[in-house]
Amino acid sequence: MIELLYADDVMVVVSKPADLLSVPGIGEEKKDCLVSRLQVEFPTIRIVHRLDYATSGLLVLALNRGSHRALSIQFQERIPKKRYQALVAGQISGEGGEINLPLGPDWERRPRMLVDHQQGKPSLTHWECIDKQDNASRMLLYPHTGRSHQLRVHMLAIGHPILGDVFYTEEAEHSRHERMMLHADQLGLEHPVSGQWMEFASPCPF
Repeated sequence: MIELLYADDVMVVVSKPADLLSVPGIGEEKKDCLVSRLQVEFPTIRIVHRLDYATSGLLVLALNRGSHRALSIQFQERIPKKRYQALVAGQISGEGGEINLPLGPDWERRPRMLVDHQQGKPSLTHWECIDKQDNASRMLLYPHTGRSHQLRVHMLAIGHPILGDVFYTEEAEHSRHERMMLHADQLGLEHPVSGQWMEFASPCPF
């Protein structure tokens, strides 16, 4: 179910469930998505940024051309503050750090991405570990850049893939989880008209 956290005349903030596209995919079977469902109540709604199909959590969407432009510029200039919570495989060493590895398409296995030191785009993630279990770690992830699959590939690259990830873990591993353990739990941004700083939170469901 889509949770509506905020709505006014120019924008809405929602929490997307896992296993739902942000925008329509190719083909009749992929028309159902966050935007199509929200269009029932908000006919003029426009996507500003996306979450992966398997990722749940906070998204802001615009309700007119002006707010769409203003919000899009914020994301281009990396003004919004985004935080994700994740469960990853294994006990990570240390309490925090950063992952600075360039990412590019894995052309032979699209839509997967990979670390590409020759042609990849700069990609930076900061992380904190808030809990360590027997065979997993609970992480707070802060993407400075917004590359496709950035958090998923960065965690894989340091040897701690996100649990339940069907792209970056073996089937025997991800089949043990009912979803990918990645949730966008905090989002801060400037209101596209007033400029007021706004912060939203969505409790982690796992």
